[in-house]
Amino acid sequence: MQTFTAPSRRSFLKQLGAASMAAPFVTSGLIAAPPSNRLRHASFGASGMAAADLGAISGQPNVDLVAVAEVDPTRAEHLKKKFPDLKIYQDWRAMLDKEKDLDSVNVSTPDHMHGPMGMAAMQLGRHVYGQKPLTHDIYESRQLTLMARAKKLVTQMGIQVHSSTEYQLAVRLIQDLAIGKVKEVHTWSSKKWGDPGAKPDRVDPVPAGMDWNLWLGVCADRPFIGGGWYHPGNWRKRLDFGTGTFGDMGCHIYDPVFKALALTAPLSVRSEGPTPNDHSWANNAVVHYIFPGTAFSEGKTVAVTWYDGDQRPPAEVQALLGSRKLPDQGSIFIGTKGVMVLPHVSRPILLPDEQFTDFKMPDVKGSNHWGQFVEACRGNGKTSANFDYAGPLTEAVLLGGIASRFPKTTLDWNAAKLTFSNQAEANQFVRRAYRKGWEVKGL
Repeated sequence: MQTFTAPSRRSFLKQLGAASMAAPFVTSGLIAAPPSNRLRHASFGASGMAAADLGAISGQPNVDLVAVAEVDPTRAEHLKKKFPDLKIYQDWRAMLDKEKDLDSVNVSTPDHMHGPMGMAAMQLGRHVYGQKPLTHDIYESRQLTLMARAKKLVTQMGIQVHSSTEYQLAVRLIQDLAIGKVKEVHTWSSKKWGDPGAKPDRVDPVPAGMDWNLWLGVCADRPFIGGGWYHPGNWRKRLDFGTGTFGDMGCHIYDPVFKALALTAPLSVRSEGPTPNDHSWANNAVVHYIFPGTAFSEGKTVAVTWYDGDQRPPAEVQALLGSRKLPDQGSIFIGTKGVMVLPHVSRPILLPDEQFTDFKMPDVKGSNHWGQFVEACRGNGKTSANFDYAGPLTEAVLLGGIASRFPKTTLDWNAAKLTFSNQAEANQFVRRAYRKGWEVKGL
């Protein structure tokens, strides 16, 4: 395994600062003269979702996977069989410092590092495929969106179902007004990325080879707890590292709602569910959003409600499905002329059945989400979930987590100012301070 000494914080930040100052010149050259026939790609993360992303991207024509950053190198060893020349770094900062001719990266780590890694890569002119949610905090999402736009970089958020035939068809049906104008939407997921239990009162040995300090990254120092409490998967439940069920599945399931209705920033958000404890997100959320109305909705506003865990839409909404069973995850669009049920990763269903017996579904074809990214980086076509789309979507989703901290309180949201106009206490959760020594310019 090839390893490198991490650059000092000063040299790393100096490099980022210089790259940021040179952005107008670097960017214009990058866009005017797209990369050569082959894309030099690196991955933040080597296992789990990172393995899926780097596998899908490197499996596209004309891509060379040249480097991977993984805090637990044992989780990267499997890659050496397929990519014998692959460079494996434990410190992601070292990878960016050493690999100066990268064209693109995927950021597929726990949520708390999406923002820092994505921003650092973009400041160096790298195209970014960022896993959902785009970032852990709303402020980070806004800043990554602005940076990508300013540098004219190719970006794509990892909501791969967005490009599927099923979700593309759902968007088309709503925008064709197949069920009339939409009055309200109900969305849900049965997943339970929360933990109402007590935090274990113990300190465990860090797994051999893993750098716990690097894993913590921008978050405050704390002892390692084993037994899967943090690593490798239950970080999703923890307030500091993950974004709960909503952050995980909301970006997927809200996506076709957001796209089909052409939603913008919500006006308000209100949680009727349980609150997080001092370390983890809660389960069984019920979060009500009010969005400004659009050309595809009825009235001046449109309501979208989220449910997770054991919570589901009310009985009168479920009754609209008739004898059909409510999907485990998905959405119900209630229109002025009918209803559309969209199971997660499945074809939309128009109801009532008798009304749509002779309805001809439009011919819609999906595409490869990762392939879009690769080809766009090579100067061919565009991505469908770039940060100009994914950033606002993520901001909206993350508002649900903040609302859960203030139950039965309507939070009025001023998207332009990134503030809650009627609940100053909630503003502390829009942006958080990074651990000393881990600051990233622009965040």
